[in-house]
Amino acid sequence: MAMPMEPAAARPMEDGIRAVEATLFAAEEPLSVEDIAAYVGAGVDVKTALAELADHYAGRGIELVERGRRWHFQTAADLAHILRREREESRKLSRAAVETLAIIAYHEPVSRAEIEAIRGVQISKGTLDVLMEAGWVRPAGRREVPGRPLTFATTQEFLTHFGLKSRRDLPGIDDLKAAGLLDPVDVALERLGLERDDEVELESGGEDA
Repeated sequence: MAMPMEPAAARPMEDGIRAVEATLFAAEEPLSVEDIAAYVGAGVDVKTALAELADHYAGRGIELVERGRRWHFQTAADLAHILRREREESRKLSRAAVETLAIIAYHEPVSRAEIEAIRGVQISKGTLDVLMEAGWVRPAGRREVPGRPLTFATTQEFLTHFGLKSRRDLPGIDDLKAAGLLDPVDVALERLGLERDDEVELESGGEDA
């Protein structure tokens, strides 16, 4: 009995999806559509392949997600407790670090002097060091003004950690109030005078620096 013929377009499309999947699996960091296309070639419809893969992996132990216009595989959020080591220590941010991170997230790129002007107090070098060591903040170049101050911005890791596709997804003040997450972040956010689209959900603890 003759086997049914596979449509001519089906095999190339399937091969393209497999190529995109393999590229993402082997990547050491999240990749943009352009990055993926450079690996798999111009003949592959990368956006369609990503949509197919995201649908295929939805609800599975490993999911394909987009963060900051870059794609990567990650463990499903609801399974994190299975993979967490018992000896892992939960990192707590000081009040100063929480306020500083919130300011950077909503005003980036922002200089140290601008952060201090918004907070109303000086920040220690250690506060920014902690945020950079956590992988959530990075140097973002210097302003072309006298003194050329260094500016800071959030990272891809920041988006991933807080489950954000982009900074546009930062929660609003009403969201934070409803979730009971304004202590001690409320002081920083109210001082900023942020509107609904200008808030961030952060875990914090400890005393101000």
